[in-house]
Amino acid sequence: MTSTQSSASKGVPDAALLEARGVSKTFPGVRALDAVDFAVCAGEVVALVGENGAGKSTLMKVLAGLHQPDEGGLAMNGGPVALGGPIDAMQRGIALIHQELSLCENLTVSGAMFLGAELRRGPFLREQEMAAATAGWLARLGLDADPRALVSSLRMGQRQLLEIARALRADAKVLIMDEPTSSLTDAEARRLFEVVKELRRDGVGIVYITHRLAEIETIADRVVGLRDGRNSGALEAGEITQDRMVALMVGRDLAGPSRTPHPPGEVVLEVCGLKTHAWPDAAVDLQLRRGEVVGVAGLLGAGRTEVLRALFGVDKRAAGEVVLEGQTLRSGDVRGAIASGLGMLPEDRKSEGLVSAMSVRENVSLPTLRARGAWLDRGYDRATSATAIEDLLIACSSGEQQVSSLSGGNQQKVVLGKWLAASPSVLLLDEPTRGVDVGARAEIYRRLDGLARAGLAILFVSSELDEVLQLADRVLVLREGAVVGDLTGADRTEAQIMMLATGALAPQESR
Repeated sequence: MTSTQSSASKGVPDAALLEARGVSKTFPGVRALDAVDFAVCAGEVVALVGENGAGKSTLMKVLAGLHQPDEGGLAMNGGPVALGGPIDAMQRGIALIHQELSLCENLTVSGAMFLGAELRRGPFLREQEMAAATAGWLARLGLDADPRALVSSLRMGQRQLLEIARALRADAKVLIMDEPTSSLTDAEARRLFEVVKELRRDGVGIVYITHRLAEIETIADRVVGLRDGRNSGALEAGEITQDRMVALMVGRDLAGPSRTPHPPGEVVLEVCGLKTHAWPDAAVDLQLRRGEVVGVAGLLGAGRTEVLRALFGVDKRAAGEVVLEGQTLRSGDVRGAIASGLGMLPEDRKSEGLVSAMSVRENVSLPTLRARGAWLDRGYDRATSATAIEDLLIACSSGEQQVSSLSGGNQQKVVLGKWLAASPSVLLLDEPTRGVDVGARAEIYRRLDGLARAGLAILFVSSELDEVLQLADRVLVLREGAVVGDLTGADRTEAQIMMLATGALAPQESR
């Protein structure tokens, strides 16, 4: 085998725009990267696949100057390069769009777009010019947002597109996208794919990370796999299939639980006339039975997240009554909801689900803290976190590892683990597998299936219809804040859900 063939077999082409050569990186107790080779060429889309904890995010941070390699190094256009930090990387044309968004919510959209690169006239900002330029970039992505609006007023999907627009504005030569469609609607994702194709034609090298393997089949020129921090192989364009990508990632059987209905018990949660402040003219009625898994589907902005937040008490209800096991829950009372047996995994784990500066142990035990006199019961904390780590296969060195150092999927497992430790009678899940790889997703599916069969009632929101159909015994379809369909049996189809969600099918036709 020639050296060229050997290099290509590891996913490294001959003429690379940006290249990692034998890169290794170690954190306390964790060998995140072990002699990894990776490259992207001009005008190429390279997908990087691997389970959570495989080293994808660490490698991307090395390529973007956020981490320095312990061994090996980087090259640009064939010559070695040392990145002094993220600003150095940006100046060289390397832009990273993080999975966890890093926008300043108190800024305007145009202020966030030009943060660190403001247009000035003397000491004054050229706000009109920045707003006009921002409007152009937003239009390119199909994002309908006022450049003068605050970032805090944008939905999660709109913020994701704004983050992408920021990178495009910087005129990047290498664009690294980490889960760019995780909060986008199908229409927004399709527009993003068109932009990626335009950038590829313009000679931009694109590194694309996603757990949605169907997207990779659509958009990638090449696939590089990581497993346990090492190269696990590469696929060229004609070889890219979902089965082959899964083999690169995990090398094991991922068969999930068979799709058999969960026999429901008595009503455990009853919601009557619930109105949210986002949709004050639409009322939601629903019942959830013990051992039942109910999925909530609908288009972005239909009110799915708002309903879950109102149920849990994060947001006050505009109207309506919520009764959990015969006890009426007060509006806006999260502590009371938890004490009554309600748990919630939020859509944004970074800002709402975790305390990043704390350890895995501390995060898992937060809802169930126990004290011995004036002191916290550390023995209980350790036992609780150890159970979560074992049951959910959380990849960490120990319960004392800081949760912010975990991969996104393992952070998601920590959030799930802390609520399971509280032994709720009803579990609310908002996008439970967002940013989670196929292996971890299968584990979460198995765990939820087992919990439902043990009597836990689960109400979950997901933007992925295949996930809704895989998990849910019953599907509630929301449109403009109201339930327009309650689907079971043969009516539980993707076509039926989408017709109801878009208004192509009238609500009464689903009954």
